[in-house]
Amino acid sequence: MFTNTLINAAIAIAVIVNEVSAIPKITAVGSKFFTDDGDQFYIKGVAYQLTSDDPLSNTNQCQLDAKQMQDLGANTIRVYHVDAGQDHSGCMQAFSDAGIYLFVDLDTFTTQITQDSPEWNQTQLSAFEKVLDEFQAYDNTAGVFVGNEIITFDNGSDTAPYIKAAARDVKAYRNSKGYRKLPVGYSAADISSLRPMLQNYLACGSNASENLDFFSLNAYEWCGGSSYPVSGYSELQANASNYPIPIFFSETGCNTVPPRTFQDQAAIFGSQMDGTWSGAIIYEWIEESNNYGLVNYGPKVDATASGAVDGYSRTGTPTPVSPDYSNLKGQWATLTPTGVKLSAYSASATSLTPPPCPSSTPGGWLVAGNPAVPTLGQTLDRNAPSSASASASPSPSASTTKKGNANGGKEIAAMSIGLAGVMLGFIVWL
Repeated sequence: MFTNTLINAAIAIAVIVNEVSAIPKITAVGSKFFTDDGDQFYIKGVAYQLTSDDPLSNTNQCQLDAKQMQDLGANTIRVYHVDAGQDHSGCMQAFSDAGIYLFVDLDTFTTQITQDSPEWNQTQLSAFEKVLDEFQAYDNTAGVFVGNEIITFDNGSDTAPYIKAAARDVKAYRNSKGYRKLPVGYSAADISSLRPMLQNYLACGSNASENLDFFSLNAYEWCGGSSYPVSGYSELQANASNYPIPIFFSETGCNTVPPRTFQDQAAIFGSQMDGTWSGAIIYEWIEESNNYGLVNYGPKVDATASGAVDGYSRTGTPTPVSPDYSNLKGQWATLTPTGVKLSAYSASATSLTPPPCPSSTPGGWLVAGNPAVPTLGQTLDRNAPSSASASASPSPSASTTKKGNANGGKEIAAMSIGLAGVMLGFIVWL
Protein backbone atom coordinates (compact mmCIF):
# COMPACT_ATOMS: atom_id res chain seq x y z
CA MET A 1 0.00 0.00 0.00
CA PHE A 2 2.76 2.41 0.98
CA THR A 3 4.69 1.54 -2.21
CA ASN A 4 1.62 2.16 -4.36
CA THR A 5 1.08 5.50 -2.65
CA LEU A 6 4.63 6.54 -3.42
CA ILE A 7 4.26 5.46 -7.04
CA ASN A 8 1.01 7.37 -7.44
CA ALA A 9 2.57 10.45 -5.85
CA ALA A 10 5.55 10.23 -8.19
CA ILE A 11 3.23 9.95 -11.19
CA ALA A 12 1.25 12.96 -10.00
CA ILE A 13 4.43 15.00 -9.57
CA ALA A 14 5.65 13.96 -13.02
CA VAL A 15 2.37 15.07 -14.55
CA ILE A 16 2.58 18.41 -12.78
CA VAL A 17 6.19 18.95 -13.87
CA ASN A 18 5.29 18.04 -17.45
CA GLU A 19 2.37 20.48 -17.44
CA VAL A 20 4.53 23.25 -16.05
CA SER A 21 7.27 22.68 -18.63
CA ALA A 22 4.90 22.18 -21.57
CA ILE A 23 5.05 24.93 -24.18
CA PRO A 24 1.82 26.93 -24.62
CA LYS A 25 -0.02 26.10 -27.83
CA ILE A 26 -0.61 28.75 -30.51
CA THR A 27 -3.98 29.65 -31.98
CA ALA A 28 -5.24 32.28 -34.42
CA VAL A 29 -7.90 34.67 -33.13
CA GLY A 30 -9.01 37.42 -35.45
CA SER A 31 -5.92 39.03 -36.96
CA LYS A 32 -3.46 37.86 -34.31
CA PHE A 33 -1.77 34.78 -32.89
CA PHE A 34 -2.12 34.00 -29.20
CA THR A 35 -0.67 31.45 -26.82
CA ASP A 36 -3.22 29.45 -24.88
CA ASP A 37 -2.28 31.41 -21.77
CA GLY A 38 -3.62 34.56 -23.43
CA ASP A 39 -0.48 36.36 -24.62
CA GLN A 40 -0.13 37.69 -28.16
CA PHE A 41 2.55 35.79 -30.06
CA TYR A 42 5.07 37.47 -32.35
CA ILE A 43 7.20 35.33 -34.65
CA LYS A 44 10.98 35.71 -34.53
CA GLY A 45 11.88 32.90 -36.83
CA VAL A 46 14.46 31.34 -39.12
CA ALA A 47 14.00 29.16 -42.20
CA TYR A 48 15.42 25.75 -41.31
CA GLN A 49 16.04 23.19 -44.05
CA LEU A 50 19.39 21.49 -43.54
CA THR A 51 18.42 18.61 -45.83
CA SER A 52 16.03 18.58 -48.76
CA ASP A 53 13.79 15.83 -47.45
CA ASP A 54 13.53 16.31 -43.67
CA PRO A 55 15.69 18.26 -41.18
CA LEU A 56 13.53 17.21 -38.20
CA SER A 57 14.57 13.57 -37.91
CA ASN A 58 18.10 14.06 -36.54
CA THR A 59 17.61 14.63 -32.82
CA ASN A 60 21.24 15.35 -32.00
CA GLN A 61 21.49 18.00 -34.72
CA CYS A 62 18.22 19.60 -33.65
CA GLN A 63 19.49 19.84 -30.09
CA LEU A 64 22.64 21.62 -31.22
CA ASP A 65 20.72 24.00 -33.45
CA ALA A 66 17.96 24.69 -30.92
CA LYS A 67 20.55 25.77 -28.38
CA GLN A 68 22.13 28.16 -30.87
CA MET A 69 18.74 29.52 -31.90
CA GLN A 70 18.02 30.28 -28.25
CA ASP A 71 21.16 32.39 -28.19
CA LEU A 72 20.01 34.17 -31.36
CA GLY A 73 16.64 35.00 -29.82
CA ALA A 74 14.55 32.92 -32.22
CA ASN A 75 11.21 31.48 -31.13
CA THR A 76 10.14 29.88 -34.43
CA ILE A 77 11.45 27.76 -37.29
CA ARG A 78 9.96 27.26 -40.71
CA VAL A 79 10.52 23.90 -42.44
CA TYR A 80 9.63 23.47 -46.12
CA HIS A 81 9.74 19.70 -46.55
CA VAL A 82 9.39 16.79 -44.13
CA ASP A 83 8.93 13.03 -44.39
CA ALA A 84 5.77 12.16 -42.47
CA GLY A 85 7.01 8.61 -42.00
CA GLN A 86 10.01 9.62 -39.89
CA ASP A 87 10.16 9.97 -36.10
CA HIS A 88 10.17 13.68 -35.25
CA SER A 89 9.61 13.44 -31.50
CA GLY A 90 13.25 14.07 -30.55
CA CYS A 91 13.61 17.19 -32.68
CA MET A 92 10.23 18.58 -31.72
CA GLN A 93 11.08 18.08 -28.04
CA ALA A 94 14.45 19.76 -28.50
CA PHE A 95 12.84 22.82 -30.05
CA SER A 96 10.03 22.82 -27.49
CA ASP A 97 12.57 22.78 -24.66
CA ALA A 98 14.17 25.84 -26.27
CA GLY A 99 10.82 27.65 -26.54
CA ILE A 100 10.77 27.33 -30.32
CA TYR A 101 7.66 26.74 -32.46
CA LEU A 102 7.29 25.21 -35.92
CA PHE A 103 5.49 26.34 -39.07
CA VAL A 104 5.67 23.42 -41.51
CA ASP A 105 4.74 23.07 -45.16
CA LEU A 106 2.40 20.16 -45.90
CA ASP A 107 3.48 19.65 -49.50
CA THR A 108 6.46 17.87 -50.98
CA PHE A 109 8.30 18.15 -54.29
CA THR A 110 5.79 15.74 -55.85
CA THR A 111 2.56 16.86 -54.17
CA GLN A 112 2.75 20.64 -54.38
CA ILE A 113 0.14 22.64 -56.27
CA THR A 114 1.74 24.20 -59.35
CA GLN A 115 0.76 27.21 -61.44
CA ASP A 116 1.83 25.48 -64.66
CA SER A 117 -0.96 22.90 -64.42
CA PRO A 118 -3.14 23.62 -61.37
CA GLU A 119 -4.94 20.65 -59.88
CA TRP A 120 -6.09 19.43 -56.50
CA ASN A 121 -6.57 15.69 -56.10
CA GLN A 122 -6.87 12.93 -53.54
CA THR A 123 -3.20 11.96 -53.82
CA GLN A 124 -2.16 15.47 -52.83
CA LEU A 125 -4.71 15.68 -50.02
CA SER A 126 -3.72 12.31 -48.59
CA ALA A 127 -0.07 13.38 -48.50
CA PHE A 128 -0.99 16.65 -46.80
CA GLU A 129 -3.08 14.73 -44.26
CA LYS A 130 -0.14 12.49 -43.33
CA VAL A 131 2.03 15.49 -42.49
CA LEU A 132 -0.81 17.05 -40.51
CA ASP A 133 -1.37 13.76 -38.63
CA GLU A 134 2.28 13.74 -37.63
CA PHE A 135 2.77 17.33 -36.53
CA GLN A 136 -0.58 18.23 -35.00
CA ALA A 137 0.41 16.06 -32.04
CA TYR A 138 3.17 18.46 -30.97
CA ASP A 139 2.20 21.46 -28.87
CA ASN A 140 4.91 23.58 -30.48
CA THR A 141 3.51 23.19 -33.98
CA ALA A 142 2.19 26.71 -34.57
CA GLY A 143 0.73 26.32 -38.05
CA VAL A 144 0.89 24.62 -41.43
CA PHE A 145 1.25 25.90 -44.99
CA VAL A 146 -0.74 24.44 -47.89
CA GLY A 147 1.77 25.96 -50.29
CA ASN A 148 4.82 28.12 -50.79
CA GLU A 149 5.08 30.58 -53.70
CA ILE A 150 2.70 28.58 -55.87
CA ILE A 151 1.98 31.75 -57.85
CA THR A 152 5.14 33.49 -59.07
CA PHE A 153 3.90 35.46 -62.07
CA ASP A 154 0.76 37.39 -63.06
CA ASN A 155 -0.81 34.86 -65.36
CA GLY A 156 -0.53 32.17 -62.71
CA SER A 157 -3.00 33.96 -60.45
CA ASP A 158 -5.88 31.81 -61.73
CA THR A 159 -4.29 29.09 -59.56
CA ALA A 160 -5.46 30.88 -56.40
CA PRO A 161 -8.77 28.97 -56.12
CA TYR A 162 -6.77 25.76 -55.85
CA ILE A 163 -5.00 27.17 -52.80
CA LYS A 164 -8.43 27.76 -51.27
CA ALA A 165 -9.47 24.23 -52.17
CA ALA A 166 -6.44 22.82 -50.35
CA ALA A 167 -7.13 24.97 -47.29
CA ARG A 168 -10.80 23.92 -47.29
CA ASP A 169 -10.03 20.21 -47.39
CA VAL A 170 -7.15 20.32 -44.92
CA LYS A 171 -9.30 22.26 -42.45
CA ALA A 172 -12.20 19.86 -42.95
CA TYR A 173 -9.88 16.91 -42.29
CA ARG A 174 -8.42 18.63 -39.22
CA ASN A 175 -11.89 19.17 -37.82
CA SER A 176 -13.14 15.68 -38.67
CA LYS A 177 -10.23 14.16 -36.74
CA GLY A 178 -10.93 16.28 -33.68
CA TYR A 179 -7.53 17.93 -33.84
CA ARG A 180 -7.00 21.33 -32.25
CA LYS A 181 -7.64 24.31 -34.51
CA LEU A 182 -4.10 24.32 -35.86
CA PRO A 183 -3.89 27.37 -38.16
CA VAL A 184 -3.78 26.61 -41.90
CA GLY A 185 -2.22 29.22 -44.17
CA TYR A 186 -0.22 30.06 -47.27
CA SER A 187 3.21 31.58 -47.99
CA ALA A 188 3.10 33.93 -50.99
CA ALA A 189 5.72 35.34 -53.31
CA ASP A 190 5.78 39.13 -53.15
CA ILE A 191 4.48 40.16 -56.59
CA SER A 192 3.62 43.85 -56.61
CA SER A 193 1.07 43.53 -59.44
CA LEU A 194 -0.93 41.04 -57.35
CA ARG A 195 -1.03 43.19 -54.21
CA PRO A 196 -3.30 43.16 -52.35
CA MET A 197 -5.58 41.02 -54.52
CA LEU A 198 -4.07 37.65 -53.65
CA GLN A 199 -4.04 38.18 -49.90
CA ASN A 200 -7.57 39.60 -49.98
CA TYR A 201 -8.94 36.79 -52.16
CA LEU A 202 -7.59 34.12 -49.81
CA ALA A 203 -9.47 35.70 -46.90
CA CYS A 204 -12.60 36.95 -48.68
CA GLY A 205 -16.10 35.53 -48.85
CA SER A 206 -18.62 34.47 -46.22
CA ASN A 207 -17.60 30.79 -46.18
CA ALA A 208 -14.94 30.68 -43.49
CA SER A 209 -14.34 26.98 -44.14
CA GLU A 210 -12.68 27.90 -47.45
CA ASN A 211 -10.60 30.83 -46.23
CA LEU A 212 -7.10 30.75 -44.83
CA ASP A 213 -6.45 30.98 -41.11
CA PHE A 214 -3.38 33.13 -41.82
CA PHE A 215 -1.50 34.65 -44.75
CA SER A 216 2.24 35.20 -45.05
CA LEU A 217 4.59 36.88 -47.48
CA ASN A 218 8.12 36.17 -48.73
CA ALA A 219 9.44 39.71 -49.16
CA TYR A 220 12.99 40.92 -49.83
CA GLU A 221 12.33 44.60 -50.40
CA TRP A 222 14.20 46.19 -47.50
CA CYS A 223 17.86 46.03 -48.52
CA GLY A 224 20.79 47.62 -46.70
CA GLY A 225 20.01 51.06 -45.30
CA SER A 226 16.60 51.39 -46.92
CA SER A 227 13.65 52.87 -45.09
CA TYR A 228 10.00 52.26 -44.29
CA PRO A 229 8.65 54.23 -47.28
CA VAL A 230 11.41 53.49 -49.82
CA SER A 231 11.39 49.74 -49.18
CA GLY A 232 7.68 49.48 -49.82
CA TYR A 233 6.92 48.32 -46.28
CA SER A 234 4.61 51.30 -45.86
CA GLU A 235 2.54 49.96 -48.76
CA LEU A 236 2.54 46.46 -47.29
CA GLN A 237 1.27 47.90 -44.03
CA ALA A 238 -1.44 49.93 -45.76
CA ASN A 239 -2.63 46.85 -47.63
CA ALA A 240 -2.83 44.82 -44.42
CA SER A 241 -4.19 47.43 -42.03
CA ASN A 242 -7.71 45.94 -41.84
CA TYR A 243 -6.84 42.35 -42.63
CA PRO A 244 -9.03 39.92 -40.64
CA ILE A 245 -6.52 37.07 -40.18
CA PRO A 246 -2.90 37.01 -38.98
CA ILE A 247 -0.30 38.14 -41.51
CA PHE A 248 3.48 37.87 -41.22
CA PHE A 249 6.69 37.66 -43.24
CA SER A 250 7.36 33.98 -43.96
CA GLU A 251 10.70 34.94 -45.52
CA THR A 252 12.71 38.13 -45.36
CA GLY A 253 16.34 39.19 -45.18
CA CYS A 254 17.63 40.84 -48.36
CA ASN A 255 21.37 40.23 -48.88
CA THR A 256 22.15 42.39 -51.91
CA VAL A 257 23.85 44.98 -49.69
CA PRO A 258 26.15 43.03 -47.34
CA PRO A 259 26.47 42.68 -44.49
CA ARG A 260 22.86 42.22 -43.56
CA THR A 261 21.83 44.60 -40.80
CA PHE A 262 18.16 43.54 -40.57
CA GLN A 263 16.96 47.09 -40.05
CA ASP A 264 13.50 46.08 -41.26
CA GLN A 265 12.97 44.19 -38.01
CA ALA A 266 12.63 47.49 -36.15
CA ALA A 267 9.71 48.41 -38.39
CA ILE A 268 8.05 44.99 -38.22
CA PHE A 269 8.25 44.78 -34.43
CA GLY A 270 7.85 48.52 -33.85
CA SER A 271 4.86 50.83 -33.68
CA GLN A 272 4.61 51.19 -37.46
CA MET A 273 3.64 47.55 -38.02
CA ASP A 274 3.35 45.53 -34.81
CA GLY A 275 -0.37 46.25 -34.48
CA THR A 276 -0.97 44.46 -37.79
CA TRP A 277 1.92 42.10 -38.55
CA SER A 278 2.76 39.07 -36.42
CA GLY A 279 6.51 38.99 -36.99
CA ALA A 280 9.03 37.62 -39.45
CA ILE A 281 11.01 34.54 -40.45
CA ILE A 282 14.55 35.22 -41.62
CA TYR A 283 15.93 33.34 -44.59
CA GLU A 284 17.89 31.24 -43.67
CA TRP A 285 19.65 29.24 -40.95
CA ILE A 286 22.40 27.42 -42.89
CA GLU A 287 25.03 29.16 -45.02
CA GLU A 288 25.04 27.95 -48.62
CA SER A 289 26.21 29.32 -51.95
CA ASN A 290 23.41 31.90 -51.87
CA ASN A 291 25.05 33.67 -48.87
CA TYR A 292 21.85 33.89 -46.84
CA GLY A 293 23.05 31.75 -43.92
CA LEU A 294 23.21 32.78 -40.29
CA VAL A 295 25.41 29.81 -39.31
CA ASN A 296 27.69 27.28 -40.95
CA TYR A 297 28.98 23.85 -39.95
CA GLY A 298 32.59 24.37 -40.83
CA PRO A 299 34.50 25.51 -43.91
CA LYS A 300 33.37 24.56 -47.39
CA VAL A 301 34.42 21.07 -48.41
CA ASP A 302 34.53 19.02 -51.58
CA ALA A 303 31.07 18.66 -53.08
CA THR A 304 31.35 14.87 -52.86
CA ALA A 305 32.23 14.84 -49.15
CA SER A 306 30.03 12.76 -46.88
CA GLY A 307 27.31 14.76 -45.11
CA ALA A 308 27.74 17.75 -47.44
CA VAL A 309 25.55 19.12 -50.22
CA ASP A 310 27.30 21.24 -52.85
CA GLY A 311 30.27 21.50 -50.53
CA TYR A 312 28.40 22.71 -47.45
CA SER A 313 28.37 20.51 -44.35
CA ARG A 314 24.98 20.10 -42.70
CA THR A 315 25.80 18.53 -39.38
CA GLY A 316 27.84 19.42 -36.33
CA THR A 317 28.09 22.42 -34.07
CA PRO A 318 26.64 25.55 -35.70
CA THR A 319 29.07 28.46 -35.98
CA PRO A 320 27.60 31.98 -36.34
CA VAL A 321 28.28 33.78 -39.61
CA SER A 322 29.74 37.18 -38.79
CA PRO A 323 28.45 39.84 -38.67
CA ASP A 324 24.99 38.81 -39.91
CA TYR A 325 24.23 36.57 -36.93
CA SER A 326 25.19 39.17 -34.34
CA ASN A 327 23.39 41.90 -36.29
CA LEU A 328 20.12 39.97 -36.17
CA LYS A 329 20.64 38.98 -32.56
CA GLY A 330 21.18 42.62 -31.65
CA GLN A 331 18.04 43.71 -33.47
CA TRP A 332 15.80 41.11 -31.87
CA ALA A 333 17.21 41.75 -28.38
CA THR A 334 15.88 45.31 -28.45
CA LEU A 335 12.50 44.50 -30.04
CA THR A 336 9.99 43.05 -27.60
CA PRO A 337 6.44 44.06 -28.52
CA THR A 338 3.91 43.02 -25.88
CA GLY A 339 0.84 43.24 -28.08
CA VAL A 340 -2.56 42.80 -26.51
CA LYS A 341 -4.01 40.23 -24.14
CA LEU A 342 -6.54 37.82 -25.59
CA SER A 343 -9.00 38.77 -22.88
CA ALA A 344 -8.87 42.41 -24.03
CA TYR A 345 -8.97 41.55 -27.74
CA SER A 346 -11.42 38.71 -28.24
CA ALA A 347 -14.54 40.89 -28.27
CA SER A 348 -13.20 43.20 -30.98
CA ALA A 349 -12.04 40.20 -33.03
CA THR A 350 -15.64 39.22 -33.65
CA SER A 351 -16.26 42.52 -35.45
CA LEU A 352 -13.59 41.87 -38.10
CA THR A 353 -15.04 41.27 -41.55
CA PRO A 354 -13.54 39.62 -44.65
CA PRO A 355 -12.17 41.98 -47.30
CA PRO A 356 -14.13 42.40 -50.54
CA CYS A 357 -13.29 39.74 -53.11
CA PRO A 358 -11.14 41.51 -55.74
CA SER A 359 -12.23 42.04 -59.32
CA SER A 360 -10.05 40.74 -62.13
CA THR A 361 -7.67 43.16 -63.83
CA PRO A 362 -6.40 42.98 -67.44
CA GLY A 363 -3.00 41.33 -67.56
CA GLY A 364 -2.89 41.04 -63.78
CA TRP A 365 -5.21 39.44 -61.23
CA LEU A 366 -7.24 36.84 -63.12
CA VAL A 367 -9.86 35.69 -60.59
CA ALA A 368 -13.12 37.61 -60.79
CA GLY A 369 -14.81 37.91 -57.42
CA ASN A 370 -15.28 34.70 -55.48
CA PRO A 371 -16.01 31.86 -57.93
CA ALA A 372 -16.79 28.34 -56.77
CA VAL A 373 -13.74 26.70 -55.26
CA PRO A 374 -12.50 23.65 -57.22
CA THR A 375 -13.75 20.28 -56.06
CA LEU A 376 -11.38 17.49 -55.10
CA GLY A 377 -10.09 15.95 -58.33
CA GLN A 378 -10.52 19.09 -60.43
CA THR A 379 -7.87 20.36 -62.86
CA LEU A 380 -7.77 23.86 -64.33
CA ASP A 381 -8.48 23.92 -68.06
CA ARG A 382 -7.09 27.21 -69.32
CA ASN A 383 -8.45 26.52 -72.79
CA ALA A 384 -12.03 26.47 -71.60
CA PRO A 385 -14.09 29.55 -72.53
CA SER A 386 -14.54 30.44 -68.86
CA SER A 387 -10.82 30.37 -68.12
CA ALA A 388 -9.15 33.74 -67.73
CA SER A 389 -6.80 34.72 -70.50
CA ALA A 390 -3.24 35.73 -69.71
CA SER A 391 -0.81 37.88 -71.61
CA ALA A 392 2.38 37.47 -69.60
CA SER A 393 4.85 34.61 -69.88
CA PRO A 394 6.28 32.77 -66.87
CA SER A 395 9.84 33.50 -65.91
CA PRO A 396 12.16 30.57 -66.63
CA SER A 397 13.57 30.98 -63.12
CA ALA A 398 10.19 30.46 -61.51
CA SER A 399 10.52 26.69 -61.59
CA THR A 400 14.24 26.09 -62.01
CA THR A 401 16.11 28.52 -59.79
CA LYS A 402 16.52 27.94 -56.08
CA LYS A 403 17.65 30.38 -53.49
CA GLY A 404 18.95 27.53 -51.39
CA ASN A 405 20.20 24.09 -52.29
CA ALA A 406 18.26 22.32 -49.57
CA ASN A 407 14.81 23.90 -49.56
CA GLY A 408 13.92 23.31 -53.20
CA GLY A 409 11.79 26.46 -53.22
CA LYS A 410 11.10 29.09 -55.85
CA GLU A 411 11.99 32.04 -53.68
CA ILE A 412 14.63 33.62 -55.90
CA ALA A 413 12.06 34.41 -58.60
CA ALA A 414 9.88 36.25 -56.13
CA MET A 415 12.87 38.04 -54.64
CA SER A 416 13.86 39.28 -58.10
CA ILE A 417 10.33 40.56 -58.67
CA GLY A 418 10.36 42.27 -55.29
CA LEU A 419 13.73 43.89 -55.85
CA ALA A 420 12.61 45.14 -59.26
CA GLY A 421 9.66 46.79 -57.54
CA VAL A 422 11.95 48.39 -54.99
CA MET A 423 14.16 49.86 -57.69
CA LEU A 424 11.14 51.23 -59.54
CA GLY A 425 9.83 52.77 -56.34
CA PHE A 426 13.22 54.26 -55.63
CA ILE A 427 13.36 55.87 -59.08
CA VAL A 428 9.91 57.36 -58.57
CA TRP A 429 10.93 58.58 -55.12
CA LEU A 430 13.97 60.33 -56.61
